[in-house]
Amino acid sequence: MPASDPLRHLLLIGNSRWHWGECVGPRLQRHWDGEAVADPPLPDGWAAVGPLPPAADRDPWRQRQLTNRHVPLRDLPDHVGIDRALAAWAAWTRSDGPVLVVDAGTALTLTVVASDGRFVGGRILAGVRLQLQALHQGTRLLPQAPGGGVAALEDPWPRATAAAMVTGVVEGLAAAVAGAWNERPRNPGEAGSWRLWLTGGDGPCLEPLLQRRGLAVLLAPALALEAMAQLSPARDP
Repeated sequence: MPASDPLRHLLLIGNSRWHWGECVGPRLQRHWDGEAVADPPLPDGWAAVGPLPPAADRDPWRQRQLTNRHVPLRDLPDHVGIDRALAAWAAWTRSDGPVLVVDAGTALTLTVVASDGRFVGGRILAGVRLQLQALHQGTRLLPQAPGGGVAALEDPWPRATAAAMVTGVVEGLAAAVAGAWNERPRNPGEAGSWRLWLTGGDGPCLEPLLQRRGLAVLLAPALALEAMAQLSPARDP
């Protein structure tokens, strides 16, 4: 990598969090999450699925936005979320065959890409926090259970209500992923071996549950930002 390559800043605006990254050339150097900012600095490349800041309507911002037309997946529909498209493309480029990409964020999305880089389709579920919020708001007695930091669930049958809610939600999502993996498209002419990729904020929570179900999982917390580092244009001179 040439030493003269400048440090570039990337921003992926999610539904509940903003995801920042720094890259040099096409390589992501580091990444972090944060809350929405009313007047953020102009990034070198950005994409969004969540609410936009007012600055996004200005020309400098519009010129640096990544959309689905920048993602080189075959047969990619315009309506697919850019975060999902970016993560799917990054996983496919790092594999030698078809992929199932699980993005465990506000929504949990499952995306299938064929070995030739063709977008096949997928599934969408409510993520951990959305499900817990729905349980709390849709009932009279269930509490608002914490959704973050559930790296491991030691007791599969907890007695406490909040723990039972969290366990039920994450175990249900893991079962949905396992079911999708078992039901992935079968094409006798498909080249290469399948890979199961996991990304998103709740990825570390789901990884051990999927491994317990016998699945070989490739955890990559910043797949979408990795794609942005490769696809975003160089900084203006």
